[in-house]
Amino acid sequence: MARARAPHSLLGHLLASSRPVSWINTAYPFAAAYLFGAGQVDWMLVIGAVFFLIPYNLAMYGINDVFDYASDLNNPRKGGIEGAVLPQRLHRPTLLAAVLSVAPFAVLLCLWGGPATWITLLISLFAVVAYSAPPMRFKERAFLDSITSSTHFVSPAAVGFALAADTGGSVPGTAATLILVAFFLWGMAAHAFGAVQDVVPDRDAGIGSVATVMGARLTVRFAVLLWVASGAVALTLPWPGPLAALAAVPYLVLSVPWWNVTDETAAGVNAAWRRFILVNYLAGFLITMVLIASW
Repeated sequence: MARARAPHSLLGHLLASSRPVSWINTAYPFAAAYLFGAGQVDWMLVIGAVFFLIPYNLAMYGINDVFDYASDLNNPRKGGIEGAVLPQRLHRPTLLAAVLSVAPFAVLLCLWGGPATWITLLISLFAVVAYSAPPMRFKERAFLDSITSSTHFVSPAAVGFALAADTGGSVPGTAATLILVAFFLWGMAAHAFGAVQDVVPDRDAGIGSVATVMGARLTVRFAVLLWVASGAVALTLPWPGPLAALAAVPYLVLSVPWWNVTDETAAGVNAAWRRFILVNYLAGFLITMVLIASW
């Protein structure tokens, strides 16, 4: 697989490292949760959405690109939408850019919010750093890798609910909790399934992951069961919430055909994984329609 042409400028590298195609995956959960709790569009929603759109992703993926540099050089999947190969000369500027872009937004959110916002935001940012940066490197600790990765995408929603409650909105109730649980199970499934494609090179390199411990076949089945569980939790939501369970269907359509995959054929899972980008947008559209119906 040919690598995409690398950008020449620092800004271009930072943009590529932040994975623009995935920005919506963290900004949308925050915005939807805040709107759900606060019931209005205001500056806190805008500021928080912008934070989780760009600075948060630059920190999450930029830190990953810096500390995964050695393995990314030998990974043909890197250099495009699945991850940048960041030149060593840009490692320090990338980390600095991540800190400088995150800090002012984090301060504003903390000033506007209260203890619930502080705690959820701290957990979110801790997960961003701990996943890739040594000595923690949670991405190399089986099962903790999937848990941390899911936290990356669920925590923006938790911050949205917390900020809304801290600033006079509704306190998250049973429905909000169920939404977060379903989302968390989805996130663990997505990470586990994505890890399958790298099971052989990760094992050869001595890198621990949920897939290297369980093997490709069991990991795919683990992911499928998590998606089923996510849909089952969604079915317990007040109407029209159960319609959100349909969002699990396309993920099952993509993953179930790999039910009997072996470690030797695991690299082929990349074909399904690359379709997840489109599926994420379709699932997001469906959930948006459910939110509008609820409203």
